[in-house]
Amino acid sequence: MTTTTDDIRPRRSVLYMPAANDRALEKAQTIPADAIIFDLEDAVAPDAKPDARAKAVAAVQSGLYGNRELTIRCNGLDTQWGADDVAAAAAASPAAVVIPKVDSVEYLDRVSSLLDAAGASAGVEIWPMIETPTAMFNVRAIAAHPRVAVLVMGTNDLAKELRSPLVPNRHPLVVHLATALLAAREAGKVILDGVYNDVKNAEGFEAECRQGMEMGFDGKTLIHPSQVEPANDMWAPSAADIEYAERVIAAFDEAVADGRGVVTVDGRMIENLHVDNARLVLATAAAIAALT
Repeated sequence: MTTTTDDIRPRRSVLYMPAANDRALEKAQTIPADAIIFDLEDAVAPDAKPDARAKAVAAVQSGLYGNRELTIRCNGLDTQWGADDVAAAAAASPAAVVIPKVDSVEYLDRVSSLLDAAGASAGVEIWPMIETPTAMFNVRAIAAHPRVAVLVMGTNDLAKELRSPLVPNRHPLVVHLATALLAAREAGKVILDGVYNDVKNAEGFEAECRQGMEMGFDGKTLIHPSQVEPANDMWAPSAADIEYAERVIAAFDEAVADGRGVVTVDGRMIENLHVDNARLVLATAAAIAALT
């Protein structure tokens, strides 16, 4: 199967921005993040939430954010703000609503019904945050929900619920991250790694990005603009990756044309799966280039 740029939406860097902060909203217009999450939840004080909601809606509708994918993180439906957040987001038509602490398909159905009742188009997706033990037990069903496009790992809350420390290499969380990855891939959905808290530790951030990339995550959620470019670099094919992918495809196509059953590149045997991977590299690079 050939992968094209139509199949790929880069989400290497997905930046949380507090919707109550005018300066942050303005700055987000120039930050090279692939996607923005206008946050109405953790980053906003209770008395500022209604104002933040209006500002998030205005930002999504402003047309000032270029090719960035725009989403709104709503408060949970168990709060006094959640239903109003979802309804306001529906009217704004962001790419998605990001919903915290999704534990079940039934919860997703409630969110979807609220979106529909508020007149949201079918194109407004749900990005559920996977951040509780119950969510982990139900993650396959959550990932398979038809309105879900992206899973977002909430590693801070998950670690809190598990009573495990946030440590380098995240070994207490790796099995749970891997489980969610399996669910996302089974359902054909995108999955984003959780945030890295120490914004001044560039080396630690790069190491965690590398871990997430090597595990198979599609990108990382971020809490500071300084994290955007390192995440973009980590999840973008390098020039060497692109050159090798081109040679793999060329060698395979030549072998097929010549009727040869064995293909090697740099001494390594090439099979269909390697060609598929090479096509994904080229399609990813093209999709990233199309953002600029």
